Amino acid sequence: MQVIRPNCRVKLTPEDIEFVLKVVGTSDSSKEGLSRLLQDPDSLDLLLDNEALLRAVLEQPQCLQISPQLYFYVLVRHSFRRSQLLDRPMTDYVASLLADFMHQERTRCRVDGQPLDYFVDMLTALQSADDVTSFHLRAHIGNQSLFLSGVFPDRVRFRAERRGAPGLTYYEGLGSAQFRAASDHRLARQYELAGIFSQLAERFHETCKALNDLRDRLVSIGEADCGGLLIHPKD
Repeated sequence: MQVIRPNCRVKLTPEDIEFVLKVVGTSDSSKEGLSRLLQDPDSLDLLLDNEALLRAVLEQPQCLQISPQLYFYVLVRHSFRRSQLLDRPMTDYVASLLADFMHQERTRCRVDGQPLDYFVDMLTALQSADDVTSFHLRAHIGNQSLFLSGVFPDRVRFRAERRGAPGLTYYEGLGSAQFRAASDHRLARQYELAGIFSQLAERFHETCKALNDLRDRLVSIGEADCGGLLIHPKD
């Protein structure tokens, strides 16, 4: 299983930079200065917080020629700021999670090549997993719980009401517990994820609510034929 890292901001493409400069810059000289600022991480963070950038991402009806990393970081960052979730590395991690989970296969958990499609199977596998596998399993359960509760809460509610499946409270408790356990693992420190996992464990509910708000701003998110992101904003 692949470890998700908070790396949206370091994966910006030349097209992303051009888009940011087009939105934020007002003249060739200012674009020149902004281009230099983009080489500085602190300055880049300030540019990515610009409200004009959020409006450009949400309001442009055409196919956006930007990477999923820039798209999700901008949306998650502004949604999290409204919810007082201000830590940028945590924002970057959740944005990286959404960008990664655009690919359905990456949402699947595999142990020794075998897919584990249900949380009960993952929790069972945890009982006999080795040290490394247990970390990956806990991180994946936390990620999957956050993804389902944050992006697909209606689906979770429907399954709970119609099929007797676990509800949102279960997923939030499960995700929080697994992030907390993963944060104490040596690999979390090695990958510099301990602090992020600890915050996600502590503020899992608020993070889900912020993602609910993000999702409610859009009808659907997908990859368009034109090679960019196809975005359908709500009216």
